[in-house]
Amino acid sequence: MSRPMLITARAEALCASLAPTGAPLDRAAADAVIEEAVRAHGVRGCAAEMAYEYGEHPEIAMRRMRWALELVDALYTQR
Repeated sequence: MSRPMLITARAEALCASLAPTGAPLDRAAADAVIEEAVRAHGVRGCAAEMAYEYGEHPEIAMRRMRWALELVDALYTQR
């Protein structure tokens, strides 16, 4: 199943953010953290940061991106 691009972009931004992995963010906190990461890196820059971390620390990046995707899916996807 493919994810909408906006969900993926939000997860990449969350992954590139300074939020600690596993932090239990609510929608307002996630919005703020994602916005801060996009301001700091740009949308494409967030994806590049994530890709860099996958290359340098794949075991950590995989865990972090899984957390980011699960959180973004839970907060932003209508069910």
